[in-house]
This record gives sequence, structure tokens and C-alpha cells, in this order.
Amino acid sequence: MSTQEHEATQNLTLVQSVRDALATEMELDDDVLVMGEDVGKNGGVFRATEGLYDEFGEDRVIDTPLAESGIIGTAVGMAAMGLKPVPEIQFSGFAYPGFDQIVSHMARLRTRSRSRYTLPMTLRMPYGGGIRAPEHHSESKEAFYTHEAGLKVVMPSTPYDAKGLLISAIRDPDPVVFMEPKLIYRAFRGDVPEGDYEVPIGEAVTRREGSDVSVFTYGAMTRPTMEAAEELTEEGIDAEVVDLRTVSPMDREAIVESFKKTGRACVVHEAPKTGGLAGEITATLQEEALLYQEAPVKRVTGYDVPYPLYALEDYYLPNAARVADGIKEAAEF
Repeated sequence: MSTQEHEATQNLTLVQSVRDALATEMELDDDVLVMGEDVGKNGGVFRATEGLYDEFGEDRVIDTPLAESGIIGTAVGMAAMGLKPVPEIQFSGFAYPGFDQIVSHMARLRTRSRSRYTLPMTLRMPYGGGIRAPEHHSESKEAFYTHEAGLKVVMPSTPYDAKGLLISAIRDPDPVVFMEPKLIYRAFRGDVPEGDYEVPIGEAVTRREGSDVSVFTYGAMTRPTMEAAEELTEEGIDAEVVDLRTVSPMDREAIVESFKKTGRACVVHEAPKTGGLAGEITATLQEEALLYQEAPVKRVTGYDVPYPLYALEDYYLPNAARVADGIKEAAEF
């Protein structure tokens, strides 16, 4: 159903929009189910599945043991047999015990079986820092998953996109890693259509038009990037902000077209710099738009260190001031 067909909207936080997407698809398709640690009666650690157990019952809202390999492996088997499981990993940093299931089975079963089997499953995981959590709760390791050609990797930044992208992910015949920016789970509200609608996977969106420098970002970093771009108008810098929304497949056409307009670029993500997606975006610009380039591409990222505990967390995460400095450096070169 197209967005234009919707009139009624609701004002939701991002985590509420995730819950709304799950409820919407579970109502429409009996093959959709959710599973994970505490997702049932407790409603999930972030309450993303709150009320679904009472609404759909224990056969479709399944509390699992604390065993990520088992959660993901079971979902792989379910999806291979035609169900549409949506397993939740409580924090993205807990996914590592299930990494073998992700890269060896989830990402490869279609290829290995020559398309005899597809895996219509969506692996949800809250990612990122800023919530004063202990170790293994704050990583931003999306680059891990983009190396696997059989996976799509989605990272929304608004309630509207979170619902539409999650519905698209659940309906996709192939596996999707759906990474939710928990820092902004309840940071703001947005208008979200009632009922079902889809936001296409693999399409970026321009959040702010500009002419001086292109800024590429996604997930929780979209908000400080927008804040920085607005502040820089007072200094005469007109920044264009492109929200990737999906990091694999990446919307390279949108990235290149924006860069051709401005000739300058800054990339913002909270993941570490080395091996981060800013490097891939930079390489794409070199390969496809080198003759338009007016300045080195600036990267504003997390640091190449273990994610710090909360006393140093604010120094690690890019904030609006650090993003603004990076944009200025690219614009004034």
C-alpha cells in the first residue's frame, strides 16, 4: 500500500513505530512471528514487543533462552520452512555468539541451495551508544554485516522510516539485519501512518537540500548531523544531508549525485573509523565522481578504541559540534 493512500496518522516514538510494524504484519500474515529474550510477557528490554504476547499468544511471541546462536539458528530453520520469523537480539553486542549462524547460514542458504530455499527473516537488534549502558551494550558494528552479500542491512533514523522499512524487511524474501538506533528510541516523536505501508530498502533520502557540501549519515547520527547543518547556515555554509537508511545495498547513485552537485563531502557515523562505511563511501566517490571533487572527504566517526564506559561516552560519540567542525573543514578547504 502506498503512503499516499493513508490519511490517519499517529504520533509515535521510534520504538513505538517498531512495535506498530510488528503488530501490523502479525495481524496481516499468520506466518510472521517474533522471538527472543524477554520479548513475550515482559515485552522486551526496550518494550518493542509490549502487548504482542497478549494479542497473538505464545506460539507467535516466543520467549527464548539466553542463547543467541540458538535464537538465530532456530529462526533460520523456521524461515527455510516458510515462516517469517523476526528474532530479536537484545543488544547488537550480544549477537557475536550467533555470528556463525548469521554468516554461514542466514546469509548463504539461498546461494548454497541454488535458490531452492529462501530465508524471509528479519534479525532485529538495537545498536549504538549514548544510553549509559555497560560493556557490550553500545557497539555500532554494522560494517560486519555489509561484508555478507546475502544480507540486507537497514538502519532507520525516524519513526516513519522505522515502521515502513521494518514492514519491507519482513516482506522481503531474503534475510535482513534491521539495526535500530536505541539512543533515539524515545528521543522524539513523528507522524506515522496507521496500517501498513512500505519504505523501499536500498533507497537513501535527502533530509536537507544544500549546495556547498554533501553530508552522508544514517541512524542515530542523523539528528546531530541535521543540527550541525542548521547551525552552519549562520556561517554561510549550506550543507546537504543525505540519510542512507540502508547501508547494504547502499544507494550509491544518491551519494554520487549529491556529491556531483557540491564537490565536497563529509561522512558521519558512530562506528570506528577504520573499516567503517565512511571509507566505502569515500572510495565510491573516488571511483565514480573524482572529477567533481574539490576537497578531501572528511570522516567524522567514533574512534578506533574499545567502546568506553559511560564516563567517557560523550567524548567518543560524534556530537553536533564535532560534526559541524568536520563539515566546515570540508567546505573551507
